[in-house]
Amino acid sequence: MSKFRSGFITIIGSPNVGKSTLLNLLVGQKVSIVSERAQTTRNRIAGVVTRKGYQMVFLDTPGVTGAKNRLGEYMLKVAYDSLKEVECVLFMLDASKGVRDMDEALIENLRRRVGDTPVVAAINKTDLVSFDGVETVRERLEKESFIKRIVPISAQSGRNVDKLESVLASYLVEGPQYYPEDMVTDQPMRVITAEIIREKALKSLRQEIPHGIGVDMERISDRGDGIFDISAVIYCERDSHKGIIIGSKGSMLKRIGSAARPEIETLFGAKVNLQLWVKVRPDWRNSASALRELGYNED
Repeated sequence: MSKFRSGFITIIGSPNVGKSTLLNLLVGQKVSIVSERAQTTRNRIAGVVTRKGYQMVFLDTPGVTGAKNRLGEYMLKVAYDSLKEVECVLFMLDASKGVRDMDEALIENLRRRVGDTPVVAAINKTDLVSFDGVETVRERLEKESFIKRIVPISAQSGRNVDKLESVLASYLVEGPQYYPEDMVTDQPMRVITAEIIREKALKSLRQEIPHGIGVDMERISDRGDGIFDISAVIYCERDSHKGIIIGSKGSMLKRIGSAARPEIETLFGAKVNLQLWVKVRPDWRNSASALRELGYNED
């Protein structure tokens, strides 16, 4: 009888290469928020994939880029700390962008940090480029001896993702089933709820605002009649941003709430009364206390 195999796999890459999209596809439901904005993922999110004979625990990290504030420094630390004590590292690139300077910097960091941990490279968004475009990225990656396998995929369409999973599964080791079979993430409900709200804000608001947005869950309470009351505060850094987030007669805030509510109701399996508020907290991304309150613990 074959032994059960398990392991932890870190997903790392530059911003907006499709890490969260891939994780959600592998898990089979949303556990990490998706947006076209850079730096959408701010924390390390664990997604659990359990199949017959094995379990993979994925760590979806923030997109690696230069830190411009304390939050950026925290995100970099989260990403690089996730390289430690895992069975495999999944390094993702965007075929439509090629190997950019930020990718080269990440390759250099991986070369120095991964040690003996195997690295699998996934060239994502292959549906957006020609064969030659994919091969150009592959040829660059083949020069790095620490990269053990290279798999072209499309996380959006699912192309070749089954092959990628098979390759990753080959690096699992004999071990326990860390999470129950029906568990897909280790994130608390309040964290996922806050992330859903932030995702909808990211998709609704102007370009200059999203990086300065944080969501704090003030209250989640069960009425006992199949309805949950949820209150959340969207923090921004400027008074001018507060007006934009609220919108004319509250129209933007209503749009964000209307977009978030169905996904939150799916998450809770119940009706949700969602109340959103907006508060200004200047320069919160450089405030240690604000970062802790919003769940970005620097310890």
